[in-house]
Amino acid sequence: MISSSFLVRILTIYFMCCINDKERGERMKQIVVASTNKGKIREIKAMLEGIGIEVISIKDVLGYNPDVEETGKTFVENAVIKAETVMKMINKPTLADDSGLEVDALDKAPGIYSSRWMGEDTPYSIKNQAIIDKVAGKERTARFICAMALAIPGEETITIQESFEGEINDRIEGENGFGYDPIFYFPPLKKTSATMSLEEKNQHSHRAKALKKLYKILKEHQ
Repeated sequence: MISSSFLVRILTIYFMCCINDKERGERMKQIVVASTNKGKIREIKAMLEGIGIEVISIKDVLGYNPDVEETGKTFVENAVIKAETVMKMINKPTLADDSGLEVDALDKAPGIYSSRWMGEDTPYSIKNQAIIDKVAGKERTARFICAMALAIPGEETITIQESFEGEINDRIEGENGFGYDPIFYFPPLKKTSATMSLEEKNQHSHRAKALKKLYKILKEHQ
């Protein structure tokens, strides 16, 4: 005969699981992006709108973008640090990314320090020309890296990393991109990232690849 206390325990576990499943479903109706970059938010919204997940900026929740010290040694580690730190502040699913340029002739610099390389206030026109000068006569292979981390309350953080392989162009070319786009040459299209159309970028870029993978994961998660 099953004791009443044992039955109560079983029912309690069952109802707690139901509650957790319900909460998980509610949580995944919305994702907060730990960024105030409008272009980045727009890209993520466009990719995730098909599965009914609302994408909002951290500024919509806190009114500002918290300054999180990224102490990781890899793109993934930095993305996880930011996603988990912000998630704990707001108790909502939080998506963060860390991206940058790796140049083989520079021992994969600027790498995780891409935004701070040569100083955060240094214009990218100067940074780009410096890279062109440094790789002159050397191997020109390079890649953009995008790591994403989705931190969900009560669940294991999801991580993704994708790359966009190319080489350093011999001159600054194009105005469609930002950052290091004007010097990143993509041989299959014979264009720099800054001269590619949005459709071409959405097919080949590191961030687009990561978002496609995230879309697939979230669709299975729903």
